[in-house]
Amino acid sequence: MFYLIAIVWLVLDQLSKYYIMEHFYLGESVPVIPNVLHITYIINRGAAFGILENQQWIFLLVAVILVVLAFLYRKTINNGPVSLHVGTALLISGAIGNGIDRFTLRGVVDFLDLRVWPIFNIADIGICVGVIGVVYYLLRSDSEE
Repeated sequence: MFYLIAIVWLVLDQLSKYYIMEHFYLGESVPVIPNVLHITYIINRGAAFGILENQQWIFLLVAVILVVLAFLYRKTINNGPVSLHVGTALLISGAIGNGIDRFTLRGVVDFLDLRVWPIFNIADIGICVGVIGVVYYLLRSDSEE
């Protein structure tokens, strides 16, 4: 299940970014639901809120560390509950998806614009949901001991 989720999420992320790059001009914004959801194509050279701008090596290093940790703890992940499987798969695929962008474009393609939050992408959703899943697993496993 881990690999299927990770691959599907990574493909969804990369296809969505490819579509945006091919069909939008950099900086273009198109309302889907006016003042609620826009598609706004930007290249983010930092993290959320623009922190650590142009520090691509830090983000690439974090992605590599996450992949190595997932490999080292693969038995725990494979034997763990759904929250750990899904959380780790989404976290890893999001980190790889944004890592591909950082390596090839020196920034991340972001396009989902809710107008009240920084513009983000499918990989970012995976990272956020993945962290929640892994933290949930860690909190539950600590309370069971």
